[in-house]
Amino acid sequence: MSDYYTSILQGSLLTVGVSLSALLVSIVLGLLGAAAKLSANRALVSVAAAYTTVIRGIPDLVLMLLVFYGGTIGVNNLLEWLGSEATLDINPFMAGVLTIGFIYGAYMTETFRGAILSIPKGQTEAAVAFGMGPVQAFIRITLPQMVRYALPGFTNNWLVLIKSTALVSLIGLKEMTYLAKQASAATRSPFAFFLFTAALFLIFTSVSLFVLRKLNERYSLGTKRGTL
Repeated sequence: MSDYYTSILQGSLLTVGVSLSALLVSIVLGLLGAAAKLSANRALVSVAAAYTTVIRGIPDLVLMLLVFYGGTIGVNNLLEWLGSEATLDINPFMAGVLTIGFIYGAYMTETFRGAILSIPKGQTEAAVAFGMGPVQAFIRITLPQMVRYALPGFTNNWLVLIKSTALVSLIGLKEMTYLAKQASAATRSPFAFFLFTAALFLIFTSVSLFVLRKLNERYSLGTKRGTL
């Protein structure tokens, strides 16, 4: 039995890896999506609006399966149509990271957009008047304040994201949920292994909450601080 628990613990490292990688993808997409939604370009606004609307309206599981199975079939059909004999097999790790990151990029888009809108426009205008370029003004003026406004929503998104990594077990990635299912099938003791897996998820989310609360305190110095 101890070997199964050790295996699940090892799989938890893969779960953390998928979560952090997907978080990075979602942050990049969220920033790009927020910038597009706040731009004066109607085409960009429409694309970003369609992205957030469609992604938030489709279950995560359906998107995961579409990317892993449908994506592979679509790319291979395209290669065949182009006359290439090459084939593409999507790595389960990359499929999981990109799909979860793509999904939560839509939620991060709304979180970051709301945070940016909470910052008075006069501050950016003043930065530009002092000779800062748009990028410099964003990094030095907008970003530090955006972090404070975005942290509550960011925290919720991260907690849901890390729990969503359990879905990658359905595409064969041997993270801790997948290993817990294997262990329960082999020993016919599903309660023990899934309870152990649930406890690991609870530890991850509890540590995340502690860290993000400290970060919220750091960025809320001198202001009325909310709680996460």
